[in-house]
Amino acid sequence: MTDNSNNLSYSYIRLKGVTIRAAVRKGTEPGVPLLLFNGIGASIELLEPFIEAIPETTVIAFDAPGAGESTPPKYPWRPRHHAALAAALLDRLNFEDVNVLGVSWGGGIAQQFARQYPQRCKKLILAATSCGQIMVPGHPSVLIRMSNPLRYLSQDYMVELAPRIYGGSLRDNPRQALGHARLMKPPSIKGYYFQLMAIIGWTSLHWLHKLEQPTLVMAGDDDPIIPLINAKIMAARIPNARLRIVDCGHLFLLTRAKTLAPEILKFLA
Repeated sequence: MTDNSNNLSYSYIRLKGVTIRAAVRKGTEPGVPLLLFNGIGASIELLEPFIEAIPETTVIAFDAPGAGESTPPKYPWRPRHHAALAAALLDRLNFEDVNVLGVSWGGGIAQQFARQYPQRCKKLILAATSCGQIMVPGHPSVLIRMSNPLRYLSQDYMVELAPRIYGGSLRDNPRQALGHARLMKPPSIKGYYFQLMAIIGWTSLHWLHKLEQPTLVMAGDDDPIIPLINAKIMAARIPNARLRIVDCGHLFLLTRAKTLAPEILKFLA
């Protein structure tokens, strides 16, 4: 286990046939830890601005199989497999009850975790995400560009692409995306496509009404990847949910981390 300047303690753990890079940041105050599910292809580093903005909270993050420094599985996993991996990771790290936050692709896995392990998930935050295959899609040109990991492999391509696929503040400041890209460890090609395949045919739409956790659904009003209407649908379907619309794009949790942190901490309290 190693520590870095952001007080994240990293470890490499062998679970369910894959090696997972996990990180824990101990909070300054007692309370329920927060488990983070990241976006597709994204490594822990992309979450650092948000983690730094909530120093009070103990945070658990990990690279999904095939992302960052975690190894890919031998075959594509379904969301239930990713949820089971997270539960096994919590067991190994000696955490029981957690609050859960999922971003984009990770929001789908967060929903699955909340359904699969309701006794372990106390509160749920769904950021810039949808209910899966049955959703109102973004523009086809955006989805085509999201279908491969090239933006993570080429920083120049990330800067060129950011305004069109992420929206929000990145429309006027695309080089802001370069700062995020420089933090990240790129995914493996195999791992990225396995993550894409995980959600093919998966949807939570028919069981969202069964989620009992207090839920905060957050969405940007200028999100080209997952249009705002998807958050409105989820918030309407989840019994104990409220909707927070952010004046930004798909990456609002990073670009607005300091602004949103107090509101998120108040919800988690």
